[in-house]
Amino acid sequence: MGVMTHDAAFTTYAPGEVGREKRERIASLDITRGIVMVLMAIDHVRVYAGVPAGGPTPGVFFTRWVTHFSAPGFAFLAGTGAFLLGQKLADKRALARYLVERGAILILLELTFLRLAWTFNVDFAHYNLAGVIWMLGWCMILMAGIIWLPLTAIAVLGLALIVGQAVFTPIGNMLPAAIGNFLYLGGEVHLGLPFAVLYVIVPWIGVMATGYAFGTIMTFEAERRRKLCLRLGISTTALFVVVAGVVVATQPARPDAPPAILRMLNQRKYPASPLFLMMTLGPILTFLPFAERMRGRIASILATFGRVPMFYYLLHIPLIHASALVVSLIRTGRIDPWLFGNHPMAPPPVPDGYRWSLGLLYLVFAIVIASLYWPCRWYANLKARGGSRLLRYI
Repeated sequence: MGVMTHDAAFTTYAPGEVGREKRERIASLDITRGIVMVLMAIDHVRVYAGVPAGGPTPGVFFTRWVTHFSAPGFAFLAGTGAFLLGQKLADKRALARYLVERGAILILLELTFLRLAWTFNVDFAHYNLAGVIWMLGWCMILMAGIIWLPLTAIAVLGLALIVGQAVFTPIGNMLPAAIGNFLYLGGEVHLGLPFAVLYVIVPWIGVMATGYAFGTIMTFEAERRRKLCLRLGISTTALFVVVAGVVVATQPARPDAPPAILRMLNQRKYPASPLFLMMTLGPILTFLPFAERMRGRIASILATFGRVPMFYYLLHIPLIHASALVVSLIRTGRIDPWLFGNHPMAPPPVPDGYRWSLGLLYLVFAIVIASLYWPCRWYANLKARGGSRLLRYI
């Protein structure tokens, strides 16, 4: 029986599964990843809309909050897919080589194509971004060594890096800034050129390693797999609610503080705290069994995005940025110079009167998602037919 392999999350058919059961497994991973990719685009439109990353009003707060599922889902499912690809290859050396090669390509893309797509400027001497694709690339390279450990050890290591990440604060402070900031502390790093470190390695390597260990669950028969996903997802989410609730209840709130529910959901993303990861990964795991049963046009569209997430990512940043130029031209008759700043991490202050309404933000988001479907479907079909070796990496 043939084996199909996809891309960034390395989705594969599990060995020994056939027919409808196999197709449902692939669909559940692709649909979940597709939702992650769609939600991510909301936040990237927000960047160019001049809307703050969260705020006191529910509309602004949840516009940011709902996108928090993206990076954890992307990193976790990348680990899961790496495990499944390893099952297909049955050769850890081949898997390790692939992880190193693909990781290096992602890092290169972050520093070249995506740097230009985010900023539409060539001021490399003053700004370079170590973003989510940078982080995924380095984590894949590190996973090339981690996969040689026993599966239980990988699971324990991953969870330890998530839960015990605070130990990396003193460790990072003892290391040279060029290492400590990339590892955990974040911030500015100068290596000949300046880097704005948005996504550090810890705890994200722990998320990817945990996803790798989780991959074995995706090889179980359907009913057992669904029950385990539900148990893990619900228990993780419940643990978040209990711990976050206790934290909010025991910390005095300022007179101008937002409601308790918003304080519970307002968890630290940079670097991603254990509570942030429980808040996001719990619902993702809970959703997987339901994704297996999704059918129809929406499921097909989401699965298409989920089969080619890296291609989607490379297209959606310049498309969103270009769309913001068009919006500026329509609204004011000119393209605002602010749109050529160092987005998303170090742009100049948002000009007076520039900020979009949430309605306009979501309209542009919907147009972008609709525009991405056809090229992503074309590329998914191209990958399915095989051909160039480069297709394995994008």
